[in-house]
Amino acid sequence: MLVAAAACPCPPLLVPEVAAGAAPELDAARAACTDALGVLAAARPDLLVVVGPDAGTRDHPAGTRGSFRGFGVDLDVRLGDGDGGDDGGAGGDGVAGGELPYGLAVGAWLLGRTGWAGAPVEGRGVGETLAPDACLAEGRRLAGRADRVALLVMGDGSACRTLKAPGYLDERAAPFDAEIARALGTADTAALRALDAGLARELRVSGRAPWQVLAGAAEGNTGLSGALLHDDAPYGVGYMVATWS
Repeated sequence: MLVAAAACPCPPLLVPEVAAGAAPELDAARAACTDALGVLAAARPDLLVVVGPDAGTRDHPAGTRGSFRGFGVDLDVRLGDGDGGDDGGAGGDGVAGGELPYGLAVGAWLLGRTGWAGAPVEGRGVGETLAPDACLAEGRRLAGRADRVALLVMGDGSACRTLKAPGYLDERAAPFDAEIARALGTADTAALRALDAGLARELRVSGRAPWQVLAGAAEGNTGLSGALLHDDAPYGVGYMVATWS
């Protein structure tokens, strides 16, 4: 069952080498992510699954590699220990794992930065178009993988928070993100289940599907309480950090 979860943003800019001169602008978010991972470690899970946005719904086995070379940085990461699934690591829908997508690569970087050694680590990429019911089913499946499962859930809020945001300004973005922050901060699974997938897509929210996976994983544990550690939109994109334990 799910014993703990951390929700973290997944912009490559979270990695100082990628952000370069702008790195200090996300220092608070990095510190909150470090604190969130501490909550996961304190829960002493048997398995940690990193869940994040992906091109399709697929597994990324322990040891899968990722890279930030596409962002002009000679930096590679590895998701836990393992061989990375030399056979391709096909997921539940038959899609091979391959290299880590950027969201899971950021998660792997966070784990490496904090020296994670608390439990085996695996990754699960979630497609942006995965329907809410399918996300909930994914979460229930992941929660049943071990007696004590923890999730590191990577995802951003709306990219339409300001005029200079990647998706320009949309007046619906701030209230949408505010409800997500409230739900993450209070472990409100019903609110996460109710997120509108179509509106999330219009507002360029990368975290909708991963957060609904979290809601599904938490269904068997009504004793989880939430804490919101960070909520900001420095580049017109919602970055939230929260823990459930």
